[in-house]
Amino acid sequence: MKLRRLFITFTLCFFGLSGVLYGAEVAKIGIIDFQRVIDTSNPGKRSAVEIKSQGKKMEETLKEKEAEVQGLKNSLEQKALVMSQEARDEKERQLRIKANDFQSLRKRYLDTLKELNLKLSNKIKKDVFGIVEEIGKEGGYLLILERRVGGVVYAPHAIDMTDKVIEAYNALDAKRLKEEAAKSGSKNKP
Repeated sequence: MKLRRLFITFTLCFFGLSGVLYGAEVAKIGIIDFQRVIDTSNPGKRSAVEIKSQGKKMEETLKEKEAEVQGLKNSLEQKALVMSQEARDEKERQLRIKANDFQSLRKRYLDTLKELNLKLSNKIKKDVFGIVEEIGKEGGYLLILERRVGGVVYAPHAIDMTDKVIEAYNALDAKRLKEEAAKSGSKNKP
């Protein structure tokens, strides 16, 4: 009888205590939307502006080069009948060179824009992942997933921590800008 009572007491204590222990361990999971961070954070907005301004400059240059090629082509078409064969061949050669130069420049500009975009997004990604790791450690999260890359189809808004990440990233960015301004201000002083 005593042995049975001891066994029941032990079993109740074990299961009761383990339930409390396991019940205390709640798996916290968070979700962030990296694209929304890029679109709405201050550094992300500045990156987009920088890429657009570079793209516009390149586009203007390409339009000028394209106009040159088109002008040379029109000139050749208009004067082809009255030109000598040698002069026509020379104009066609110049047109081919200009057209190839234009295509090369376009490809180089596209590569430059892709490289700039990758460089800026990698910098943002590094900063954001550092912030997410910090929030995860402080908040006791078991897992934090990126909404699109992680294959998350649905997640309740309650576990979406994107706004918190954006807020922390904007604060970090403001701090960096303030430090840079202080450094450049002290360099300008004699």
